[in-house]
Amino acid sequence: MWRQAIAAFALIGAAGTALALDYRSVEVPVAILYDSPSQKGKKLYLIRSQTPVEVFMRLEGWAKVRDAEGTLAWIESKQLSERRTLMVTAPRAEIRQSDKPDAPVVGELEKWVVVDFLEPAAPGWAKVRHRDGTTGYVRSTQVWGL
Repeated sequence: MWRQAIAAFALIGAAGTALALDYRSVEVPVAILYDSPSQKGKKLYLIRSQTPVEVFMRLEGWAKVRDAEGTLAWIESKQLSERRTLMVTAPRAEIRQSDKPDAPVVGELEKWVVVDFLEPAAPGWAKVRHRDGTTGYVRSTQVWGL
């Protein structure tokens, strides 16, 4: 019986790792996150526009999401956008001209700054655009939302 239970958990774990990650961005100026999929639930905290979140589950107009700090909460699905953004989680991130560690730096970003995700690049890099128009590449270890 124990072997069957262990095998079942292994299959569930393998299936979970095979699923694609579903990232979205908050679309409204400020959204409330709840402890349950209902406006009657406990209000946990506010989240700003353009903040990336990872969607874990959808349930009747609600999405269970995880933020950059790992907090799980519920948000109304209509407050999420298909737009992909990334959030800087390192103390400082550099935007480089190309996806090479020795490429010239074209901009610097402070922690918690949000940038538009444009496309994947070489392994370990992402192409991004800052709201000031600066476009380039950041290391994937310096941002969250990939």
